[in-house]
Amino acid sequence: MEFQEACKIMWDKLGDYKIMALATSTHDHPMIRNVSCIFYHDRIYFKTDKYFPKTQQLLENPQVAMCFHGVQVEGKAENKGLVIDEEGRIFEKKYREYLWGSYNAYSHIDTEILIEVTPDFVEIWDDDDKGNAYQILIDFASQSVEVKPYD
Repeated sequence: MEFQEACKIMWDKLGDYKIMALATSTHDHPMIRNVSCIFYHDRIYFKTDKYFPKTQQLLENPQVAMCFHGVQVEGKAENKGLVIDEEGRIFEKKYREYLWGSYNAYSHIDTEILIEVTPDFVEIWDDDDKGNAYQILIDFASQSVEVKPYD
């Protein structure tokens, strides 16, 4: 399997948006919680209040892991500034379209920052039409892919 094909499988499985589990850790204190994610520009984006503990953790240690239904992403998180300051306001528009309830209830624009996660390594668990399980391992640094049957 080629790198681009594996990436397409990943982004197809994630779609336009998902609620993903986000894991952060500092000083041997891991935390996990759900975040509302939007996908574009081959990145994962979510907003968070700049004062939340998860935000403080990922600012101190930007290495994060995220997971949704068999797609696990390891990557680096970056604070892109206030949501309302993003050029073209892409996140805001997509968030409003896909996650209106959350957008309407929790859009505190003066403290909401945009976090961009760039994937480094992705592990996809899946099965074929015969029920045989396998993993697709995508390494973004080397742009390599390994497909492993799972017994």
